[in-house]
Amino acid sequence: MKLRELAAAAPNLIGVCGDVDVEIRSLCADTRRTADLCGSLFFCISGANFDGNKFAKKAAEGGAVALAVEKLLPEVELPQVQVHNIRVAMAYIAAAFYGNPASSLRMFAVTGTKGKTTTTYLAKAVLEKTGLKCGLIGTIGNMIGDEVLKSTLTTPDPLDLHQVLREMVDRGVQAVVMEASAHALDMHRLDGIVFEGVAFTNLSQDHLDYFHTMENYAAAKKKLFSPYYTKNCAFNADDVMTPYMMEGVTLPLVTFGISADCDIYAREIEIGETGVSFRMRLRGGLETRVDLKMTGMFNVYNAMTAAALGMIAGATMEQIRDGLQSVRSVPGRAEMLDTDTPYKVILDYSHAPAALENILGMVREFAKNRVIALFGCGGDRDHEKRPIMGAIGGRMADFCILTSDNARSEDPYAILEMVEEGIRPTGGAYCVIENRREAIRKALTMALPGDVIVLAGKGHETYQEIKGVKRPFDEKKIVTELIEEMKREHTTEE
Repeated sequence: MKLRELAAAAPNLIGVCGDVDVEIRSLCADTRRTADLCGSLFFCISGANFDGNKFAKKAAEGGAVALAVEKLLPEVELPQVQVHNIRVAMAYIAAAFYGNPASSLRMFAVTGTKGKTTTTYLAKAVLEKTGLKCGLIGTIGNMIGDEVLKSTLTTPDPLDLHQVLREMVDRGVQAVVMEASAHALDMHRLDGIVFEGVAFTNLSQDHLDYFHTMENYAAAKKKLFSPYYTKNCAFNADDVMTPYMMEGVTLPLVTFGISADCDIYAREIEIGETGVSFRMRLRGGLETRVDLKMTGMFNVYNAMTAAALGMIAGATMEQIRDGLQSVRSVPGRAEMLDTDTPYKVILDYSHAPAALENILGMVREFAKNRVIALFGCGGDRDHEKRPIMGAIGGRMADFCILTSDNARSEDPYAILEMVEEGIRPTGGAYCVIENRREAIRKALTMALPGDVIVLAGKGHETYQEIKGVKRPFDEKKIVTELIEEMKREHTTEE
């Protein structure tokens, strides 16, 4: 594709200098992705900790044939596309390079602090019941039908996003459900895409390391509910931030929750150990019984969010019900592991205060004996939530094991000390075991019949990052290995 064609796609173009007819064979924003550099248009993106302009020469040496910049770089002898905002330009140029695949798809998105991943799985299942071939883009991975593709970000950057959308279109996908993170909206990753419907789940403290205030965090998510991004909206009427999110919205909208004032709501909710049942009703009287294979009140809300998107898509009540009931579990989301033990082990991605409170509250409803919570906090992220999570664990669990999550570049022990600051005043019983594998072993060793162990924070992740180094760490495998080790040790003792 010619540089002039791509430059014309940028809505904030200042001008182009150099050979506008140079052929662009790829797009790249990271000089470490050497395979993408050759023949590329290189985007000089700057972030909080780096200046992309400083990598322009390296990109040229690696085979880039043109640059996209906000400020011209005369020291680099390549054609240059100058724009007012490089991130906005990258979104539109990426869409153009891949043939605007989103325009050929029915696009749906979910935003909120908690529940995005589970909701996208449920919404995908609902849309599939209408006969659509569906794709999914999110934290756990991208999916085409039942095939899982790897992903590294909740919402991919535009270069990866439009590439995967192109692949989906080429493979016959008709509709896509994706997670829309606040970071993605703030960084313009979704610019140029107009969704058929978007849904808001909830808002609670998270990512303040990036947004600094809850007001900034909320404002980033609110962007999604405008004609610039969507044609229809769905809102959780029971969340305290919904009035703010709905303020000024002129688009068609649907509300959901457990309130009688909603367009779609749940009643007669029965929460069990392995699932939750409820009657789903539409304003006007239409209703059906839903038997979810996943438990917890928060999954009722996730189901209602997916149902609301289903309504926007034109699904029938029966299709919505059948779709919701077809999902047995979502990896790392309140996932009950098959341990064949007299106690239960639940894997959950809860790494923010509200999410930890949700999972512990859910488990407390059915636990026959003690609730043992194992958790930590990620490094290089919001420090304020660490003592808050410690307090939640101390208040809601019978015993807490504080351990490392992804400490990243921080000292793991310094993170744990901050978590301890929150748990001490509660008087809750706890211990600190920095090594996460040993911490899991402690939980399994101390568990009694009827106990429920909650392994919180890692969820679907299969690595642990300590001192900036990622090492394999799949908690499902580790739990299995440790239980087998304990069985062998017990046999030896006998």
